[in-house]
Amino acid sequence: MLTQAVTDTIQAQPTGVSLIPPVVVLVLAIWLKRPILALTLGALTGLLLFSPADILTHFTDTTLTVMQDETIAWLILVCGGFGMLIGLLVHTGGAMAFGHKAQQYTSGRKSSLVMTFLLGLVIFVDDYLNALSVGESMKRVTDKYKVSREMLAYVVDSTAAPVCVLVPLSTWAIFFGGLLENNQVAAVGEGLSVYMQAIPYMLYAWLTLVVLILVIVGVIPIFGPMKKAEMASRLGLADPSQSPAAPDNVAVDEDLIEAVTPTEKSLAPGEYLVKGIEEEFEEAQPKGKLVNFLVPMILLVVLTIYFDVDVYKGLVVTLIITLPYYGLQKLMSLSEMMETMMDGFKTMLPAIGTVVAAFIFKDVCDKLMLPQYVIENLSPYMTAQWLPALVFLAMAILAFATGSSWGIFAVTIPIVMPLAYAVDANIPLVIGALLSASAFGSQACFYSDSTILAAQGAGCHMVSHAITQLPYALIAATVSFIGFLLLA
Repeated sequence: MLTQAVTDTIQAQPTGVSLIPPVVVLVLAIWLKRPILALTLGALTGLLLFSPADILTHFTDTTLTVMQDETIAWLILVCGGFGMLIGLLVHTGGAMAFGHKAQQYTSGRKSSLVMTFLLGLVIFVDDYLNALSVGESMKRVTDKYKVSREMLAYVVDSTAAPVCVLVPLSTWAIFFGGLLENNQVAAVGEGLSVYMQAIPYMLYAWLTLVVLILVIVGVIPIFGPMKKAEMASRLGLADPSQSPAAPDNVAVDEDLIEAVTPTEKSLAPGEYLVKGIEEEFEEAQPKGKLVNFLVPMILLVVLTIYFDVDVYKGLVVTLIITLPYYGLQKLMSLSEMMETMMDGFKTMLPAIGTVVAAFIFKDVCDKLMLPQYVIENLSPYMTAQWLPALVFLAMAILAFATGSSWGIFAVTIPIVMPLAYAVDANIPLVIGALLSASAFGSQACFYSDSTILAAQGAGCHMVSHAITQLPYALIAATVSFIGFLLLA
């Protein structure tokens, strides 16, 4: 049990103790593969360090505060609404029709991934919209060519936050532009203008897309956990751990894999992936029309832009239009549509639960003053030359540890920007470093909202997705760090 003196110190000033909860969460998430449990135990660990005598009070207060937060309410409604819309798209056969149509323009693994990449570029309005819709749209196509769901999730995640952060007409630009104005980094009405000046310096976002393209075309080989997942998928194994070991420096030969892939007759129940149509499509309309997929998706993007990049309003109006649109075609009765929408909402509950747990954990990290501890320890080294690189490093670590890309930016910008002005640093470069760190945290953190939703949309386990994509994210992050040093 912690002594009162130690507890008082932890509550009064930032200490290295604040690093313990993120380490606990990362270890447990990898070990248990139960992200909600890992985040909850990490939060309890943090509260035990913060105030062991009042751990129950602090936990209940924190959970209630998080659940009353407007952002959490928005996120629950948006994620649930996406689940409803996806349920309708699947049940009417529209998603299946899109998969069939997309297969006509793909001839193999690479072309299916290129199409996924291009679709990710098109849906640039919001990373949630991107993560859920692209994965859901393309997984039937990539399944045909035995692309692992982990690889699909990696492509989806790499075109979510990294693309949205580079486009001025996105939820990221609106949010961060507003923060720049609120913190007097930009004049009122000039937030987006200052944001756009920093876009060329958002190195992580640019490099993530470059790395992704090089992985798709084979210049950067598939290695590490992703190689194991790809081998498992191409051999028809349901569990990547069943995949035969292969040296990382040996390329995955598609012809060789095809030659040793078990035939459909040899598939044992529960041992291999189900071939053909997934279970979720068994009750779908067999003659679904492509237009029934495209109309709601196009409406969603257009309406989101129309409502000043408000995904929730765009989603609500899309559902309001889609229901009578499907009803006039007599695809389903109203009661069937309601039941389908509720089932779709239920499919999002694991993702919603994980995000809520991540917000609770982030709140505990704030109590322990984790951001302040990291910044205080790096501040002595922050000169005009070192500042952008160190800001990227520090913020990337924080965003990765807490799973909060937007929240970390909001907390640290009042600390970082005055320091940037004081040392006469390149302001657009520093902003670019901050946004790069946010994009890295959004993509790389095991329990960030983007990681959760990309895995949900692609249909793979969240921890498996996080582990397989992490090496590629670290490549882009390392080169970004070097880039910030050189540019400064």
